[in-house]
Amino acid sequence: MSRAAARAAGPSGIRFTERQLYYETCRVLNPAATLLTRIPRTPAPALRLSTFMGALEARGRQSVEGLLPGPAAPPPRPVPLPDGPEPDLYAYGLPRLLLCQDRAIARMLLANHVHLEAACPVLTAADALPLDPRLLAALERAEGATVHVLHDASPEGIGLPERIRAALGPVPGVRVASIGLVPRHAAALRLPTGRRPAPAPQPRAWPPALRPQEITWLERGRFAQVAAVPPPRLVRTVLHLTRGPRPPRTSMWTGLRELRTTGFLTWPAS
Repeated sequence: MSRAAARAAGPSGIRFTERQLYYETCRVLNPAATLLTRIPRTPAPALRLSTFMGALEARGRQSVEGLLPGPAAPPPRPVPLPDGPEPDLYAYGLPRLLLCQDRAIARMLLANHVHLEAACPVLTAADALPLDPRLLAALERAEGATVHVLHDASPEGIGLPERIRAALGPVPGVRVASIGLVPRHAAALRLPTGRRPAPAPQPRAWPPALRPQEITWLERGRFAQVAAVPPPRLVRTVLHLTRGPRPPRTSMWTGLRELRTTGFLTWPAS
């Protein structure tokens, strides 16, 4: 478990959930599952979750460095404070928002300051829906805002972006973008997957971007969780997709030349 925790934390000391530690432990116990990465497949977990949880409790959560506390109760919805210290907090535009299906994954991203690096609020869909009218107004004010949705490769997860589009209602100019997972992502990343004892309720219509084999995979009760993605890779991917491409670097001399035309407190023209 110590080796799995070190791999989950990565070189930058990322904090992780117990479910992420479970999947990392499965990869440590079955290293062959990560070989031949050019061949997409979804291996079965090498360890039962109940067995892992028993071993974790026997060892003690506090002894695992980087492990976040266990599941907590959902936070209460924010109460409007018109007379508070920041009454105009929602008066600004909100260009992007990240909604997570898994509450533990949202807590993990917040614990690793993804919301600060990407300048993107991170919320849980179950806690945020229906969306606060002030939040809807902030998204509309940004003109071209994007709501990113991070979900599992499951019928419930695949249908979440459509639920959020319905929650946005008549708000114009707001785009809903699914950033995964879908079954082909799980196969390409060789993520451990599970199978339901009974098929989950199917959405009214599958997204047109899904391939026929992916729909068959889901209808058979198969699923893959975002928690199965290695934590360092998950943080990097979320930052890349929400923050967008970084602006090109400029040289020191280019920056000095630009100072002449920036206005206040710049070099004199003559």
